[in-house]
Amino acid sequence: MKMKLFIVALGIALTATTISANAQKAYTQGLITMSGDMMGQPTPMKAYFSPDSLALSFQAGPAAIKILSNAAKTYFVVVVDVPSFSVKKAAISTPDEIEQAKNALPKFTFALTSETKQISGFNCKKVIATDAKDNKTYDVWVTNDITLPASTMSDLYAGAGGVPIQYTSFNRGQASVITVTSITDEKAPAGTFGFSADYDKITMDDLKAMSGGN
Repeated sequence: MKMKLFIVALGIALTATTISANAQKAYTQGLITMSGDMMGQPTPMKAYFSPDSLALSFQAGPAAIKILSNAAKTYFVVVVDVPSFSVKKAAISTPDEIEQAKNALPKFTFALTSETKQISGFNCKKVIATDAKDNKTYDVWVTNDITLPASTMSDLYAGAGGVPIQYTSFNRGQASVITVTSITDEKAPAGTFGFSADYDKITMDDLKAMSGGN
């Protein structure tokens, strides 16, 4: 079922796009579409957002996976729906698991360069992110064309100087380059930021066991 893709997706949720201080258009709710290369597979993703909620979703084989989080990043749920196997699970992260995931992320410092280009219609500038843990560097392309609400904010790229449009997400040793392809003010359908009562609530360890321990 390629369930281990949820691990990388959780990292994307933790490193989702951040707020910019100087913008031309301010979004309060909407839809972000993204593309990424996760586990060697091109994967389209979409994320509905509101001022206090984020719902990132993608398809992994027969499984529809949705990552739910709040603006404070104190709430993470992985919702898995596999109709062909009659599987409907909602794995809820504990506060300790959330804290461990945050601590495993890089600790970046940022250096603005003179390079600019357009990505997906956004005017972007290149920033070099250096991880204080291992001194590795990563290219981050940010824009000041827009701002996004707190639900999309990430401590990881908070100092980058804009909204990341092309950046690297991290989780459990996995790194993936993510490119934002569009941002609109499309309203989230009813129920987007939650899950229904017919989903079995499980732990993250249960979900790992379902995916062979990955």
